[in-house]
Amino acid sequence: MTFYSGIDFGTSGARLAVIDANSQLLTEVSCRFGEVTDWIATWQGALFDLINRVPEELRREVGAIAINGTSSTVLLCDAGGNPVTTPLLYNDTSGTSELESLRQFFSLERNNHAPCKDTVLSATSSLVKLLWWKRQPFFSQARYLLHQADWLGFLLHGQLGISDYHNSLKLGYDVIRLCYPEWMAELEILPLLPEVWEPGRAIAPVQPSIANQFGLPSTCLVCTGTTDSIAAFLASGATSPGEAVTSLGSTLVLKLLSTTFVEDGHYGIYSHRLGDLWLVGGASNTGGAVLQQFFTPAELDEFSAQISPETESPFDYYPLTKPGERFPINDAGLAPRLEPRPCDRVKFLHGLLESMARIEAKGYRLLQDLGASPLLRVYTAGGGAKNQAWTAIRSRQSGVPVSPSPHTEAAYGTALLAQKGLSLFKPSAPLPANQEPDLAAPG
Repeated sequence: MTFYSGIDFGTSGARLAVIDANSQLLTEVSCRFGEVTDWIATWQGALFDLINRVPEELRREVGAIAINGTSSTVLLCDAGGNPVTTPLLYNDTSGTSELESLRQFFSLERNNHAPCKDTVLSATSSLVKLLWWKRQPFFSQARYLLHQADWLGFLLHGQLGISDYHNSLKLGYDVIRLCYPEWMAELEILPLLPEVWEPGRAIAPVQPSIANQFGLPSTCLVCTGTTDSIAAFLASGATSPGEAVTSLGSTLVLKLLSTTFVEDGHYGIYSHRLGDLWLVGGASNTGGAVLQQFFTPAELDEFSAQISPETESPFDYYPLTKPGERFPINDAGLAPRLEPRPCDRVKFLHGLLESMARIEAKGYRLLQDLGASPLLRVYTAGGGAKNQAWTAIRSRQSGVPVSPSPHTEAAYGTALLAQKGLSLFKPSAPLPANQEPDLAAPG
C-alpha cells in the first residue's frame, strides 16, 4: 500500500496529514511555533519534528510528500541552499520603498500593458521583496530566491532552484503563458529566479540521509508545493467550474473555480491556475474579527441558535473593524456601518450575519460579472463553517447550496497534491514552456 503526506506551514504553526490511496485521512500531527527568534531554525525543526511524529508503520509506506507555505514568504540562499539573510514573511512590508519605482517602471510605454503587473504591485509581493533585497549589501552572496515551501522541500530532496506556479504568482510569473514575462529581464534578477513547475509535480526522491533518519522509503518522492490558501481550497474537494470555497475566518475570502481567467487590480482580484481551470479570488475585510468585538464564542453559539435564518434581517450593516475595504467595494476610506444597533443582541447578531452574507453574495456576483464561471455551490472553511444559521442565511443570499467543507485543513489538501504528484511522476519533467536560458538550473 502507498500513503501520501501533506505538510502545511501557517503563520503560527505547522501541521502534517497522511492519507491513503482512497484519500482517507489516516493521521494528523501538528506543532505551534510559539515566540520565534529564528524562522529558519523554527521551520526546519518543525518539518523534521512533524515527520518524526508520524507513526512508524505509516512512515514506511509514504510514497510522496508535498509542502505548502504562506504566500509571498521568501528567502535568499547561497549556492549550497544556506539562507544568506532572515526570511521576509508574507506580511512583511520592508519593500514598500520599491513600489513607486516599480510603478514608474510599468508606466513606461513598453511596459504599460505588461502582463502580471497587478499581482506584483503590492508592498508584500515576492517581487517587491526581491527588489528591496537587491539594494542590500548581502545580495551579492545570493544565488537563489526561494519561497518557504521551496526551501523546505529542498531540505528533503536536495534540489535547488525549483518552485511551483502557485507560489510564484506574486513573483511575477505568467500563469497564462507559463513563463516569466519579458519585462522581468530588465530588472536584472533572472539568474536568481527558480524554475517554475506545475504544483504537485514530483521533483526527486528524499535524500538517502533523510530516508534513513526517519524510516521513509528510499523511493518516497518530494513534489512541488503550493500556498496555504490554495491547499485549503484543494481540501474542500471542489473540482468543477462554479464550485467555490468561502473562508470565514477573521476576514472573508472567496475563491471560485472558473473556466476563464479573471484579473482586476482595482479590486485585488487575481486567478491561480489549477490545471486547465482557474481559481479566481477576492478578499473582504469583513468577517469573524468583527463578530469577536461584540460576542464571545459561547454567545455566538447561543444567539445563533435563536435566529430564524429564513427571515431576512431588516438591518443593513457593513461590518468592519476599521475603515477600509477593497472587495467587493474598493474604498480605502469606507467606514464601518454598525448602526442602528437594537437592544436585542440576537437581532444585532442576525443583522451582522445577514450583512456579511450580502457582502459574500455581492463578491461572487462581482467575480461572475468580470467573467468567472457561474456560481453553483459554495463550500465553507474556517470557524464560521460551524454556524448552521449563518450557513442557511448565506445560501438564501447567494441562491446556491452552501455547506461546510468535508475537510478544512490545508495539510489534507497538500496530501491530495502529493497523491496527484505520484500518479503523474515523470523524472525531471519541468513545464516545457519555462525554458528560461538565464535562470539558475537546479543544483
